Amino acid sequence: MNALNVAEYVQTLGLQARQAAARMARADAATRNRALTRLAALLRHSAAPLAEANGRDLERAAAAGLPAPLQDRLKLTPTVIETVAQGCEQLAAMPDIVGEVTSLRQQPSGIRVGQMRVPIGVFGMVFESRPNVTVEAASLSIKSGNAAILRGGSEAIESNKALARLVQQALREAGLPEDAVQLVQTTDREAVGQLIAMPTYVDLVIPRGGKGLIERISREAKVPVIKHLDGNCHTYVDDPVDLEMAVRVTDNAKTQKYSPCNASEGLLVARGVAPAFLPRMGAVFAAKGVEMRCDAQAKAILQAVPGAQLKDATEQDWYEEYLAPIISIKVVAGVDEAIAHINRYSSHHTDAILTRDHLHAQRFLREVDSASVMVNASTRFADGFEYGLGAEIGISTDKFHARGPVGIEGLTSLKWVVLGQGEVRG
Repeated sequence: MNALNVAEYVQTLGLQARQAAARMARADAATRNRALTRLAALLRHSAAPLAEANGRDLERAAAAGLPAPLQDRLKLTPTVIETVAQGCEQLAAMPDIVGEVTSLRQQPSGIRVGQMRVPIGVFGMVFESRPNVTVEAASLSIKSGNAAILRGGSEAIESNKALARLVQQALREAGLPEDAVQLVQTTDREAVGQLIAMPTYVDLVIPRGGKGLIERISREAKVPVIKHLDGNCHTYVDDPVDLEMAVRVTDNAKTQKYSPCNASEGLLVARGVAPAFLPRMGAVFAAKGVEMRCDAQAKAILQAVPGAQLKDATEQDWYEEYLAPIISIKVVAGVDEAIAHINRYSSHHTDAILTRDHLHAQRFLREVDSASVMVNASTRFADGFEYGLGAEIGISTDKFHARGPVGIEGLTSLKWVVLGQGEVRG
């Protein structure tokens, strides 16, 4: 497909999406929920064809030498399929917020003024590796009454096509337009450039992938972008703290899975608990092969841990998103220094405090400038499914209407509504 044909093709997708969006905005909640429950059933009943399609992607990825973490993200296992099916059902069971009018207030003039929640319209989604994003994006689009144009990575093209066929079948069987969710069928990179530069048809773009992809889209897009560039998340172990809990939560935050953007990459430890906490935590990391990049105080304590992989931290380490069994460790004076460090070096994604001090917890919640801020919980909870959103279309570290995991509300907007009985302005 040449550049001219790619441009025409993406324009056609945009026109079809815009037309479908009008029908989706009119569709009642029962119809949209029926599409979601049907999609869940289709996913569960299509294990064999999905495995076959995913197998072709995995074979091609292995032959191309795709790094192991990316191959892992590419896998469409039965567990992954069941998780996205459950996400569809969870969304279907959630209350419908489209058309909801809130904050209706009577004014002295007699009019009543409120806000109605409405779909964004058409959003474009550009993502890499994980084919389950196709279903997550589609299901959120259906629930929120939008239309979506999805462009997955070339490495997952066969899996994405198979999933998109199921999505369109579910839409069709529910009496909704198939074009409400369209997958860009070409792997030509020019399609991305076209998709993010046609405000006539696309109201919002959401990139989900590596930093290079997100930087490119943020730079070149001619429509609004919801994004996060890095997942440099922190766990801060405060003084006082329950040591058993702190070791368990910190371990989960770092090692439960290394590749997600909500895994903790930085560990801050209050000086008062560092001698008791760090040797125990270091032993866990050593047993799991996690490299520790330490400041001088942390390194001095951890040197006694058998098998510990220790390196001196550089300034860059405090900014780093490793996505690997590596963690930066710094001993801080207390909550003030922890907050200052996080606000300076973090990517404003997700940061957690582990503490028994209620006032420290409240200060951390108020003063840490991140999209998700946690008390006594693993940063790994920062995703839409765990937040009860049914699924998420991504994480936003921006500060406009969508921040943190982006679910249904993030794919809607508010418009003012005014109810009167013939009032006129004097």
